[in-house]
This record gives sequence, structure tokens and C-alpha cells, in this order.
Amino acid sequence: MKKLTLLVALVMLLQMAFAGGLLTNYNHSAQYIRMLSRNASIDIDGVFYNPAGLIKMEDGWHFAFYSQSVFQTREVTTAYPLELTSTYYEGETFIPIYPDVYAVYKKNKWAFSLGIGPVAGGGTSEFSQGIPSLEIGYASAVYGLSGLGVTGYDLDMAFDAASTFWGIQLGATYAIDDKFSVYGGARLMPSSTVYQGYIKNVQLEANGETYNASDFLTSYAGTVSDLADGAFNAADNMQLIVAAGGSSYSLAQLEYAGFISSTDRAQLEGGLLALGVSQTYIDNMTASQIQETYTAAGSELETTAQTLEVASEGMEDREVDAKQKGFGITPIIGFNYSPNNDWNFAMKYEFKTKLTLENETKVDDIGLFPDGEKKVNDVPAIFAAGVGYRGLDWLEVQLSYNMYFDKDVDYGYNIRYSTNGELVHRDIDNNYWELSLGLQFNLSEKLAISVGGHRAKTGVSPEFQSDFSYSNSSHTIGGGIMWKITDKLTFDFGCSNSFYEDDTVEFADSNVGNYNETYGKKTFMLATGLSYSIF
Repeated sequence: MKKLTLLVALVMLLQMAFAGGLLTNYNHSAQYIRMLSRNASIDIDGVFYNPAGLIKMEDGWHFAFYSQSVFQTREVTTAYPLELTSTYYEGETFIPIYPDVYAVYKKNKWAFSLGIGPVAGGGTSEFSQGIPSLEIGYASAVYGLSGLGVTGYDLDMAFDAASTFWGIQLGATYAIDDKFSVYGGARLMPSSTVYQGYIKNVQLEANGETYNASDFLTSYAGTVSDLADGAFNAADNMQLIVAAGGSSYSLAQLEYAGFISSTDRAQLEGGLLALGVSQTYIDNMTASQIQETYTAAGSELETTAQTLEVASEGMEDREVDAKQKGFGITPIIGFNYSPNNDWNFAMKYEFKTKLTLENETKVDDIGLFPDGEKKVNDVPAIFAAGVGYRGLDWLEVQLSYNMYFDKDVDYGYNIRYSTNGELVHRDIDNNYWELSLGLQFNLSEKLAISVGGHRAKTGVSPEFQSDFSYSNSSHTIGGGIMWKITDKLTFDFGCSNSFYEDDTVEFADSNVGNYNETYGKKTFMLATGLSYSIF
């Protein structure tokens, strides 16, 4: 059978946070990519990282535009015992343009700022070989239909989706004195996700031939239903004999007594043989036992026919065309303390974003997006702290720490886990945290190079993980340059590479028992940006 071709961009499920927590993107400037630590920034990207520190900028207007290119690989290796089209699945994500725009107006003790960028989502993933979750149901069906001579399957599957949670951040910074400043603002989060796709042309391979799966199962269901009707008819006929006083007679005695003809006897015996009853046992069966056997067989065959009909419906072509839209608001506060010109201490708290997405569905044959249904998709609160040191002309140091309060957010249920038929909640054991260090070496007044290191530790439970959505701890390195083209115009370039720790999860399957899957990921980013000031 040919391999599946699958374009999966289920952003809601895959949750592509490229630098940040489970959902939130934290890569919002070229300076961040080249240093990986910006929580104590007093430059224009402080609009996102340290808005209370914007008061350190010169009076006037300041603007910046940054764009990133993101390359991500997702790897799923499964040990599912039944035959799938592959044991290794690789997904590729490429985002050529990932923009952020900032503007600041600073005057005396006040600074007013605007920031626009994708705070979550913003990409698609292409899995050319599919993913295990979307195949296991069909592989399991083939296993269950082996008694019908089914040995393989094939299908065409395509899902295309795009999702972006935009952040439009507005706020004001006020200097209480020369050392201490505060910030208050909010991020507006219009959110949209579009899903389009299909599963069609499902085929089964049986007895060396290939059949349309739905037609094959419908035909087989009809045949089994006819056999059930025949069994019930035989049971009804035997009931008449039982009622007439022949309940204890064997088939031979019934024929001898004239209850049945030799043809009737041959048909009844043939039916019992087809049900797996031995001839020796048939010869000793009474009319009552024969009637009970045919009744039980009819009920079993009827159930099998109904099961095949349901299976047939599950093999029919299916299509999805749905959109999810929502809007949330994130209150943000910040504090910045500079005891002198050398040191800077910053804190920021982003409150939990209450976000509900509502389905606008045209077609939903797979039942995932009922029209008008609302789904909670809250974004966790974030605490960010940073320390900056600029005491040497040739060196700038930044240390940053982030905590994502994932335990306060409901991430729903894992479709790969169930206990007694009930889906298992995607629990969070510990909040996700990040720690990073960035160094900038000033080669001259106009040119600097930088390096950075970043450690991220996820806190998800095994029940959280699946090939649809998983989280891995990681190490990231970054580097880049800053070129001050003029006193007002600055160019930044950075690149970073993230190395994720593989995570192996054990699943239980009612058909095949326990098995493992391993999830991995790699991310490479390039970023450029220009900032311009009008003093």
C-alpha cells in the first residue's frame, strides 16, 4: 500500500511556541535572537521585554521593525505494534516572515508605547508521512477485520490550517524618580484559526484485491444481516415445533415423526455446521437446544452486521471547513529600578488572558468543530525578571528569568489517553520556566557582537504528551551583531539554534497492549531588524 500524504497544520493542537512556554511566543526582536536575554532591556524592544525601562530612552520618537524566519523540525518515533505506514514521522515548519513592530514616544517622565506581533501560533507544520494518531484508527480497524481477509489499507488525507494570536500592546511608562519607573498597559489579542481538509478514498486490501472500504463493509454487513435473518427464521420454525410438543426430539426423531422433511433436516444441519457445531453434537441436540442455538446466533450476527455498518460509515469520505475566532485582553504591569548607570533591575507580570474561541463551521464531517461551539483557550500568566549590567564600555550583560503559570490553565484532554473509556486530562506537574544569559561585546561605538545561552524546562505530565501536541525541555544558543549605521538608525541581526531533549511516553492500547512513542524537536531562527529614532 502507498504511504499516506498528509499536510497537518493543526496549530491549536500542535501549539507551536517557538521560544517561550507551552503556548506563548517569546521571540519578539532581533536583539532577543542574538542575545536570548532581554528582560532588562532599555532599548526599543523593551516595549515587549521591559516596558517600564522605556523611560531610559532619549526624548523623542522611536520606531522598530523586526522580522524572523523560523525553521522547525518535529520528530515522532512510534513503536505501535500493528503495521503503520511508518515508524518515524517528521514534520517541517517554515515561517519566512514573523514580524514585530514597535513605536515609542518619550517625553520627560512619560513614555507611551505600542507593540504589534504574534504572541502565539503563527505557523504551520507539514508532515509528509502523517502522524501516528491519524493512522492508528485505521490500522486497528484492519486488525479487527482480519477475519474478513483484510490485510491492509490506504487513504488520501489532507489538513491545512493557519493560526495566529496577534498581540496589540498599548501602555504608558512613568518615572517616579531618577531610579524607579512603573508601567501599566494591556495587550489586545484578536485570535483566528482556520482548518480545511479531508479524509477520502479509504480502501481496504482483502484476498489480494483492493476495495472501497465503505462499499466493502456495507456489502459484508448485508451478507451477515441476511445470515442473521436466516438464523432467526430457523429459530422461529423450531419454536413452532417446540410448541407442538417436539421440544425433546432430535432432528432424526423429528423427521421420523413427520415434524420436518429430509430437506428441512439437511438445511438445519447445514446451518448448524456453518455456525461451528460438530455433526456429533448436532445428532444429539434436542429441538429446544437447536432453537436456542439459532436464536443466539441470530442475535450475534445481527450485532456483527450493525458493527460493520458503523465501521462502514467510519470509512466514508469526510471533510472539514471551519474557522475559530476569539478575542482576549492581557493586563500588564512592569517595574524598573536603576540604582546607577551601571545596573538595571526589571520585573514584568502579564496576567492570565481569558480567551474563548468560537467555531464558525461550514463542514465538519469528523465532529471536531461543531458550529457555534465555544472552547476555552486561555493564555497563561507570565512573570519575567531581568538584571542588566553596563559598567564596562566594552561589555553589556543581561540575565533573564521567566515563569509561565501553566498550572492555572486548562489544556483540555489527551485524545491518545483514556481510562475506562474516559479521556485523560492533560495535566501540568510544574510550571514552565526559562533562564538565560546574554553578553554583548562592544567592538566600537557603532559595532557590537553578542552571544547568549538559554535553558527552558517544561513541567508537563506524561498524560499531556501526544503526537498532536507535546512539550520538550531545551537548550538554545544564539549570536549576532548590532550595527549603528547612524546615530538614529540601527541594524540588528541574530541567529539561534534550539536543541530539545527527547521525551518518551508509554501508551496503552486495548488491542495491542502498552507501547512507547518518542517526541523530539529542533528549531533554528534568523532575525533582522531596523530601529530608527527622531530626537
